[in-house]
Amino acid sequence: MSDRAPSLGAEPVTILMALYQGAPFVEAQLDSIAAQGGAWRLVVSDDGSTDAGPAIVARFAARHPGRVRLVRGPGQGAAENFRALLRGLEPACGPVALADQDDVWLPGKLERAFAGLQQAPAGQPALYCSRVAICDAAMRPLGRSRPLHPPSFPHALVQNAVQGNTVMLNPAALALVRAADPLTPPVVMHDWWLYQLITGAGGRVIQDSTPTVLYRQHHGNVVGANDSLRARLGSFGRMLGGGHRAWNAQTLAALSPVRHLLTEDSRATLDLFAALHGGALPARLGAMRRGRFRRQGAVSQAALWLAAALGRM
Repeated sequence: MSDRAPSLGAEPVTILMALYQGAPFVEAQLDSIAAQGGAWRLVVSDDGSTDAGPAIVARFAARHPGRVRLVRGPGQGAAENFRALLRGLEPACGPVALADQDDVWLPGKLERAFAGLQQAPAGQPALYCSRVAICDAAMRPLGRSRPLHPPSFPHALVQNAVQGNTVMLNPAALALVRAADPLTPPVVMHDWWLYQLITGAGGRVIQDSTPTVLYRQHHGNVVGANDSLRARLGSFGRMLGGGHRAWNAQTLAALSPVRHLLTEDSRATLDLFAALHGGALPARLGAMRRGRFRRQGAVSQAALWLAAALGRM
């Protein structure tokens, strides 16, 4: 992508933020949103905070009249809070960006994301995401997230490549989400579900190698950066120990009711994924080969094959 970010379109970008016990960090995130160029509006869904987070949002709303709305969340965790926010959008909504409560957006983030979405043809569901700059709790830099893995539905079924706090969706992607959401039970994580749904339906995931978010790491992260050797080894251990089986079962439960929204190739791939979860050894190995399921990195991919062979998928 070009480093020059054109202006946003005529429609304001709707920013959706899930809030829960976010008082220590949310003000910095709100200030970084206010500093973005172009027209935006913010909807914050509080999931039952008992700290000062909602009051901080209310003060921010008073400084930006008509642009900020604070609503009550479902009280079922981050993934369902974001789904509730997406569900509550107006049918004629323009582009939508997702925001975590504890990050800081870099200047021009919205404009850069909007420019990325313009790569998709009109009417094709599209999701923009980027790398992030990883920081500690005091926002001291720790490095960048890993290079992005090429997106595909087979990859989306076994690993998430979408950093949720960088996401922007176009109207066609939102229409797809609206069609799928009423039929979909609870998901592992909202960003992973969006990645699976959009790639499975023949949509486009537009990846930006330039970080657009300062991703704050602290003890309260729902999902951390997962870029350290210790974190990767933990993931491999969970996979080989069968810890991913529950996630895979949840993925099958989420996508099976919306098969009609997927492409013919994706439906076939989903059937092969189901064989990984419950088939005999020959069927599992054949499904791995035919489904071309891939995780990022040679060691992680080897662990995926071993987990499939051991029946841990």
